[in-house]
Amino acid sequence: MESLKEMWALVCERLKSTCGEVIYDIWFKPLEIISFDGTKVEISASEFVKRIIEQKFMSDLADAFKSVMGFDIEISLVDPNAVAKAAATAQASGGAGSTSLSIEKNTFETFVVGSSNKFAHAAAQAVAATPGAAYNPLFIYGNSGLGKTHLLCAISNEIKSKNPNADIIFTRGEDFVSLIVDGIKEKTMKEIHNKYRNCDVLLVDDIQFIAGKESTQEEFFHTFNALTQDGKQIVLASDRAPKDIEILDERLRNRFEWGLIADIQPPDIETRMAIIQRKADTLGLELPPDVVQFIAEKIKANIRQLEGAVKKINALVNIEGSLINIAMAQNAIRDIMTDSRPVSSIVSNIISETSRTFGVPQADIISKKKDAKTARARQVAIYIVREITDLTQKEISEYFGGRDRTTILYSVETIAKDSANDPSLKKTIDKIIKNVQEQ
Repeated sequence: MESLKEMWALVCERLKSTCGEVIYDIWFKPLEIISFDGTKVEISASEFVKRIIEQKFMSDLADAFKSVMGFDIEISLVDPNAVAKAAATAQASGGAGSTSLSIEKNTFETFVVGSSNKFAHAAAQAVAATPGAAYNPLFIYGNSGLGKTHLLCAISNEIKSKNPNADIIFTRGEDFVSLIVDGIKEKTMKEIHNKYRNCDVLLVDDIQFIAGKESTQEEFFHTFNALTQDGKQIVLASDRAPKDIEILDERLRNRFEWGLIADIQPPDIETRMAIIQRKADTLGLELPPDVVQFIAEKIKANIRQLEGAVKKINALVNIEGSLINIAMAQNAIRDIMTDSRPVSSIVSNIISETSRTFGVPQADIISKKKDAKTARARQVAIYIVREITDLTQKEISEYFGGRDRTTILYSVETIAKDSANDPSLKKTIDKIIKNVQEQ
């Protein structure tokens, strides 16, 4: 295995497979691997995430490491106060999330440009060329794994290369929330004000996480105003457009829409093949053209999955000496392979399989019936659709009788929470997903 990052990438793939995308995004995605000495791994997490993982998901994390490494690993979650302080004083080369984001390697030169992302790429370059003058704020949005974080890192690197003394803060929405919570508790808000309201560039990934947190939103509102009034650059990234971020303070929503909004769509097949080849080149891996095309045809909507497939192949070659061919590639992407069927067919199969499993008529699942059994089946079906497709909440609602997006969000969050606490429910969901994917 080539590096610490390689090991962590494989562990993350395993967690997504065993726990599901929603659970992974909520509880495991925020984690950052710090060190590994061969027997013990050190991982940082916010206080809240740390507590939940220790209570509910530590065995899943341990199993993922054992699956990748072949033996038990001692896991240590780092003192959250140390993480919070590091986030508060972070600069572009060492900001919150810098370990897992590999900021120094994510540049404009390593970003593969295609029709799906060229507008966001051009906007990011313009901001990096003239911070505070081109587009302020720049708001980049798109589904997970399409390159938003890469562009934020590239902006940071480009500005830093031209102005090494630039005061750049790179953080994540969740880390900012933790920072404010700790600041209120520790009475260090003055220091936070001084730090965040006087920087030259503020880059915030996953800004949607501050929605609904009143004190955090209030603080970010004043930080936003202070920076823009001084002509300082703000760049935000989210998994959805400002108008689609539920329970976001309207004042912030308006400010997020002040500058330029740029979306990133899933890459076309030519771009996917270029991404695969670029990743293989960085690993010193020679991939046959038919393998490159096979992966690109199977994984359609997530750049991280494309790169993860290449890293998995590289690991199989290095660890097992496997021969690179279509069969080996199929095995490498087995857990993350995107279904090639029309999404409407996939949703229909999910509803059908859920109907059969729960003994509830398909018509009732998409109806307005509210009895407990029907409501539960409906929530599970909605959760699975969100889990294995790239449909937005609005698009999902159209398949379930036009329910509002808050209902879709509630269903997803409810089943994510319940399945984490109920192994039987999780097993039922996994079985439905398996049956749907095999149809």
